Parts: sequence; C-alpha cells; structure tokens
Amino acid sequence: MPPELRKRKAPTVEPAAAPPAKKKGPAAKKGAAGTPKTAQTNGIAGKIAVGTVIDLEGFGGEIETNDGKKTTLKALVEESKGGVVLFTYPKASTPGCTTQVCNFRDSYHDVTSTGFAVYGLSKDSTKANSNFKEKQNLQYPLLCDPSATLISAIGLKKEPSGTTRGVFVIDKAGKVLAAQPGSPGGTLDVVKKIVSTRHQSPINPNVHVINESKENGADAEDKQEEAPAADAAN
Repeated sequence: MPPELRKRKAPTVEPAAAPPAKKKGPAAKKGAAGTPKTAQTNGIAGKIAVGTVIDLEGFGGEIETNDGKKTTLKALVEESKGGVVLFTYPKASTPGCTTQVCNFRDSYHDVTSTGFAVYGLSKDSTKANSNFKEKQNLQYPLLCDPSATLISAIGLKKEPSGTTRGVFVIDKAGKVLAAQPGSPGGTLDVVKKIVSTRHQSPINPNVHVINESKENGADAEDKQEEAPAADAAN
C-alpha cells in the first residue's frame, strides 16, 4: 500500500494591530475669515473697562509720593474732592514725558475745576521724580511705583517690565471713567473731555467719557524713552 500523505495546516497569521489613534489637541478658534484668533495685548497687562466700579481696598498696593510719603489709590480717592486722575509715563526727564507733565501743569486749573486730584505715575525713584517735579515746576505730586503694582492694576504695564504711557480716571465712588493708553497730548485730551462732560451735567458729574483707546503712536515713542537717557540730555 502506498503511504498516506497528510496535508499540513497553513500557519495562522494574526492581523496586524491598528496604530494608536492620534490625540486631537484643542481646536483653534476661528474668526470670521476662518483664520485662528489670537489675543492682542499690545504689551498691556489686564485692561479695565470704563464704567467698572472698583473695590479700592488693597487695589494696586502701596505706592510712594515723590517726597517719600507712603499712600494708596484708595487714600488718594478719599482725600480728593471729586476723584483722581493718574497719567502714566515711561521715564522721568525724557522728552515725551516732559511734554506730558508740562501739558498737565499748564492745564492744571481746568483739569481740577470739577474736583479731580491730578498725579503723574511712573516706576521712577523718589529722587528721579523729585528732580523732575522741581525742574518742571509741577504743582501736583508724582507717584513712584517701582514694582509697578498700581501701574499693572490699572492696565498700563508694558510687558516685560515697562510702562505704557496712558491715563486712568476714577471718581469718588470708585467708578472708572477712563483707562487707556495715549500720547503726551492725547492723555490730557481724555481728561478734558471728562471735565467738559461734568460741567455740562452738573446733576450727574460722573458721566464717563467713551474709551476711544487711541494710542496715537505712543508705543514707538515710549520704546525710545525707556532706554537710559544721558544726564546731559536731561
């Protein structure tokens, strides 16, 4: 008898494992044109909306006047007759900042006619601001905020460590009437509009001005002013 031939079983092949699914990241938000939307800060830390009522307890931390007196925004508002105007500038005794402080000096009577107290605010030392105040014959104090706690709180800190030229106005009730960047002349114009509105509305003097948020080219100018200036130039 011929030998019986047995058929060998073909080896079973296991199906290859499917590759792991890729994790999907969060989808980028798209604007109206279908492009991803990115936040634009212009170097300003946390803007405050006009019309906001602020709890001034601890707001902005402690600052110092050019003559060395410790104070806070809360204390300045309480001491004022009708509120506080803070205008910020990058560096004492530089050209644009000199123009700005002199603008407020020359318009001091008009700006304070409805009870506002006016202050300049910068990161400069008490010595630098005292020299600046004396040299320009300013009739209002300059506030020193070397840690930028108040400058940051009012939304006018320029990252990483600068100051945006701008203006912040608040009334006696803690209501923000203006909070925006601006040029040396533009910051004064914002305050004049608020004062004009107060004169026209004596029953409700705290009507706020619309926040126009016009920088008027202040950014480019301030970058130059934040650079160390030679004593001879001052």
